[in-house]
Amino acid sequence: MSTIAFFETQKDDQPFYEKQLKEHHLLFSPEILDNKLAADYQETEVLSIFIHSHINEEILAMMPKLKLIATRSAGFNHIDIEATQKQKLGVCYVPTYGEYTVAEHTFALILALSRNVHKAYFRTLQEDFSLTGLQGFDLKGKTIGVVGSGRIGLHVIKIARGFDMTVLAVDPSPDPFLAEVLQFRYAPLAEVLAQSDIITLHAPLNKKTFHLLNRDNILTIKKGAILINTARGELIDTEALLYALAEGHIAGAGLDVLEGEELFVEEEKLFDPQTSSETKSVFHKSQDLLDREDVVITPHIAFNSYEAVQRIRQTTVENIVAYLAGQPKNIVKPD
Repeated sequence: MSTIAFFETQKDDQPFYEKQLKEHHLLFSPEILDNKLAADYQETEVLSIFIHSHINEEILAMMPKLKLIATRSAGFNHIDIEATQKQKLGVCYVPTYGEYTVAEHTFALILALSRNVHKAYFRTLQEDFSLTGLQGFDLKGKTIGVVGSGRIGLHVIKIARGFDMTVLAVDPSPDPFLAEVLQFRYAPLAEVLAQSDIITLHAPLNKKTFHLLNRDNILTIKKGAILINTARGELIDTEALLYALAEGHIAGAGLDVLEGEELFVEEEKLFDPQTSSETKSVFHKSQDLLDREDVVITPHIAFNSYEAVQRIRQTTVENIVAYLAGQPKNIVKPD
């Protein structure tokens, strides 16, 4: 029997995990795991977290019996992988659970902007049914640039082809066969930015992709394009985005993720002296996006369909059981 601690849990999580892992001692907390909480979990052998719990060396030092970190997400940039390697800890993730889920949400954001759904909704709440300023545009015939054509990106491409859009894709590992079958073309990032009417980001966050869109290249985006991000907030330099929107260069943005979004969840960290001034500054810039009519923001819910959540739970259980049985799966490998 192992002690397994789950953090950032929802109301319906506990019964599922209790049924699937009944031979283990389970602990549940809706809280985000931080340095203060970690001190109370010294007996934990398996730790399961979501994206807002940032695992660092200090937390790992407080959990001397830890063997495995099972993140219930596809991304794992919230875990210090180098620190886990030093302690020979396993880290597993959920590589696939919602490729169509996130792709569908991507198009929800695209359509909200292309047809001014958000503006029309708030206007009608005020019993204003005028059409002024609500004219949208057709997706048919437009060019969409898909930055990152992995599992999610490929589903975005399939949906885009259903709308009869022209598709350009950016990817470090192009697949000519897929490009031929799905009728899209790979192109360099610079070309995609310059030619796309809609740009949607589906790249992982790492050292190479941090601020992939920045002050140096954001104004090379085709004037009047809209920008969608359902991947990670840090792919976009928020200050650069605010500038491009203010200048009218980008017509709108649909964002399911924001830089510094963890502070929207943990506001008390704004007053924590350990939170860097840079982090606080990024958070305040992201707050400025909330006040713009040309920006549609959702609170990191692109993954959050009933079906996708069930797949996350099931894969997490399989990851834990496999690791404890000495047959690890979905293990994060160091770069």
